[in-house]
Amino acid sequence: MIKKSTLQLLRFHFSFFLLPVYFFALSQLPHINYNRAFLIFVLLHVLVYPSSNGYNSYMDRDETPIGGLEHPLQPTKQLFFLTLLMDFIALSTAFFVSVYFFLGLLLYIVASRAYSYRGIRLKKFPIVGFLTVMIFQGGVTFWLVYHGCSESLSTSVPLSGMLSASFLIGGFYPLTQIYQHEADKADGVQTISYLLGYKGTFVFCAVVYSMAMVFLGYTFFSALMFTHFFLLSIFFLPVLLYFFWWASRVWKDVKSADFKHTMQMNVIASLCTNLGFLTVLILNHFE
Repeated sequence: MIKKSTLQLLRFHFSFFLLPVYFFALSQLPHINYNRAFLIFVLLHVLVYPSSNGYNSYMDRDETPIGGLEHPLQPTKQLFFLTLLMDFIALSTAFFVSVYFFLGLLLYIVASRAYSYRGIRLKKFPIVGFLTVMIFQGGVTFWLVYHGCSESLSTSVPLSGMLSASFLIGGFYPLTQIYQHEADKADGVQTISYLLGYKGTFVFCAVVYSMAMVFLGYTFFSALMFTHFFLLSIFFLPVLLYFFWWASRVWKDVKSADFKHTMQMNVIASLCTNLGFLTVLILNHFE
C-alpha cells in the first residue's frame, strides 16, 4: 500500500511546470515518431521527474512549503525505495529508444541525485546548483526529447534550441526559491535567489529571460517561422505582466515574495508557455 506521504511528495503535478521544454523540442522536429514521443513523455513526466521530486523531499524533509506543496508531509523509507524503482524502470525502458537516450537519461538522474544527496548536495552551492538545474532541466532535456522523438533518432540537435530551453528554465527557477530563503539558510543551503536577494532575483530573472527570448528568436527566425515566434510572444505576455506586477509588489514590501505569489507565477508561466509551444507544435505538424 502506497502511503499518502509518498504520493504527495512525488509531486506528479509538478511535471506540468517542466512540460514546456518537451513541447518546445517536439515543435522543432521536422518529423516526429509519435510512439517514441508518447514513451518519452511517460518516462520523463511520470517516472523521472516525480522520482527526482521524491528523492529531493526524502533528503530535505521539509517542514515548510516547497514547490507545489504548502504543507508537505514527512517522507518514509517507502518513498526512497519507490524512487529507486521508478529510476530503474525508466532507465531499463530507455534502451528501447536508443543507447544515447539511455546515457543522457542516466546523466540527468545522476545530476538530479547529486543536486539533492546530502553527501554531495550541489543545491547548497548557489552558482553550481543553479547551473545544474538550468542545464539539465533545460538543454539536456531538450536534447533527449529532440533526439528520442525524431524519426531518424538524430543526434544533430540544434544548439540554439538547447540554449533557449536552458535560459527559459534559468529565467524562472530562481523565482521558485524566493520564498524559501530562511528555510534554506537553516538547512545550510545558499540558493542563487538567496545570494541575489529579493530584488536582485527579479533583475537576474529578467536578464536571463531576455536572453532566452533572443535565442528563441534566433531559433525561429533561422527556420523562417516568423509567424510562429510572434504567436509564441503573445502567449508569453501574461507571464511578463504578472512578473512585473509581482516585482512591483516586492519592491514595496519583500513580504510579497511568498509561497502564494510564487505558485501563481509558476502556474501562469507554465500554462502560457505550454499553450504557446503546443500551438507552435500544432501549426508545424497538424495544419
